[in-house]
Amino acid sequence: MRFQLTTLTLLLALGVTACASFGTPSTPTPSIPTDTPLPPSPTPPPSVATINGEYITSADFEAELARYNAAQTALGKTVSEEVARQVVLDDLIAQVLLSQAAAEANFEVTESDLQSRIDALVSQLGSADALSQWQAAHGYDDASFRIALKRSVEAAWMRDKIIADVPVEMEQIHLRQILTYNEADAQSALQQLTAGADFDELATLYDPVTRGELGWVPQGYLLDAGADEAVFALQAGEISGIVPTQAGFHIFKAVERGEYPLSPDALLIIQELALQRWLADRLAESDVILTP
Repeated sequence: MRFQLTTLTLLLALGVTACASFGTPSTPTPSIPTDTPLPPSPTPPPSVATINGEYITSADFEAELARYNAAQTALGKTVSEEVARQVVLDDLIAQVLLSQAAAEANFEVTESDLQSRIDALVSQLGSADALSQWQAAHGYDDASFRIALKRSVEAAWMRDKIIADVPVEMEQIHLRQILTYNEADAQSALQQLTAGADFDELATLYDPVTRGELGWVPQGYLLDAGADEAVFALQAGEISGIVPTQAGFHIFKAVERGEYPLSPDALLIIQELALQRWLADRLAESDVILTP
């Protein structure tokens, strides 16, 4: 996470006036003054992207990429260079968009606030030297660490503001399913249901452990657009057709439908969806320039 500080410089143009005597034949003809050239605009730093005028510098990007790759290695994961670069770029852009929105909402991280957080980290790690060693091990110097910390605080504040607006209760469906792993079995189950077989008995046959119980499900929770659409087209007591997903072939039953409190797991997913929608909307209305 980075924050590129932009400095607003006020340039004052000074006009110089020459005085000459008037009314004498010896007065030389004044030359036409030439415009004083303006100083050149600051050269933009090498960057991978500009978001609403704010740079993500190449140096910051490469440092963050190195940290990301090191973290993946520590977790025993292998990520391709292309995927890693895209993940890091997307994350940095999201951080900038969130921090910019925090500033627009008049949230400010003062130098005093920032120093208090750094002092807390020093206390947690045991000494200023320990923090310096951590910074060096993760590719930070003091300046870049302060920038990263400031942006992360701003982005976290805005993230929390977005997810705080997610209701803790919403329309949900109490859902059960018959799940098969090939279409032939799903067709057989559907034919039995059409012939009058009991849904719950068939669901138990296919999954004796859960008996097909999915609990109360809000819209978006299933994380599959086709399944989500099929489920929320059902009224209480109705059964869907066969719905294919990456998990298999589903037949859903809406047991009940109505306003119901979100489970902790469902709340987290709905909050994540709200954040994704916010970022997509913000990105669409922002001026984002990627450097090839």
